[in-house]
Amino acid sequence: MIMIGIDPHKASHTAVAVDDNEIVLDEFKLRASTVQARRLCEWAEGFEKREWAIESANGLGYLVAQQLVAAGETVFDVPPVLASRVRLLGSGRSQKNDPNDARSVAIAALRSDRLSLVRPDGAHGRWRKESSRRRTRVRR
Repeated sequence: MIMIGIDPHKASHTAVAVDDNEIVLDEFKLRASTVQARRLCEWAEGFEKREWAIESANGLGYLVAQQLVAAGETVFDVPPVLASRVRLLGSGRSQKNDPNDARSVAIAALRSDRLSLVRPDGAHGRWRKESSRRRTRVRR
């Protein structure tokens, strides 16, 4: 099983693929965009048995998490505190950078059996429509 950890940001995301022995196999950084899930899946094609772990999948990682779920991928929500503990305990210091954060997210997911599985959110499309209607009203 390959676990792909994602450290999401507003402008970009960093993904790191880790095997069962917690060895980094590859990493990928991409700009946040409308095609981010497709690009992530294309990058991950070589990893047949894969799952995704996204830090704060109900927060900053919400959109990429929902896009991956819609693409048929298995996605877990990793709380930031859990990823931080992995990073701190693994090295004795924080070493905060995007690849290390994504690696910590993947390892936290491999080690934990209490993560929430991300489910499709049917309200997402409704929210987008309401938001677009509101922008239209504000512009008038």
